[in-house]
Amino acid sequence: MNTLTRFLNALDSYKITDGSQFKLTDHNPDDDGHLGLDKEIGKKLLRQVKGLLQNLQELLYANQTHSVLIILQGMDAAGKDGTIKHVMSGVNPQGVAVTSFKQPGPTDLLHGFLWRIHAAAPQAGRIVIFNRSQYEDVLVSRVHPELLKNGHIPGALNTPEFWKGRYSDIRHLEHYLSRQGTRRVVRSSSF
Repeated sequence: MNTLTRFLNALDSYKITDGSQFKLTDHNPDDDGHLGLDKEIGKKLLRQVKGLLQNLQELLYANQTHSVLIILQGMDAAGKDGTIKHVMSGVNPQGVAVTSFKQPGPTDLLHGFLWRIHAAAPQAGRIVIFNRSQYEDVLVSRVHPELLKNGHIPGALNTPEFWKGRYSDIRHLEHYLSRQGTRRVVRSSSF
């Protein structure tokens, strides 16, 4: 079995079909799928995967029924930009958009916290990469609740009910996008 086939088979173990029991903390972000790749084999595999991505992108664009949303979530200097540069360099740039989510600006703060996420979601036949995402709004705000004060949010902030509502909103948006044909790939680097 060649390395590409082994790699693609290893990906199956990372698919999440029932998220109700999934916990990110149960997974090692440095897991290499037990492939034991060295740098040269990794480079060769990356070239092969780029060719596969090109073919899949053409099918995605031709069919116009699905889209792909790649979410890269991690701290500064976690390698998100490098991942985008190296992995996506083989695809047609006309069919790919990268959106980096920094701190919300004044206009963003006048809308719900998922407004800018939904606005940047991919249209059918396209690939969109989120450099940070909707998860940032629960990760950072949870650690720095003072950021919530700028958001024009009614009701009590930083309560268990508030966070439960935020998580529910994210799940509902993701479910909605999935029903519209958007397939998500999430990569979270170690924190």
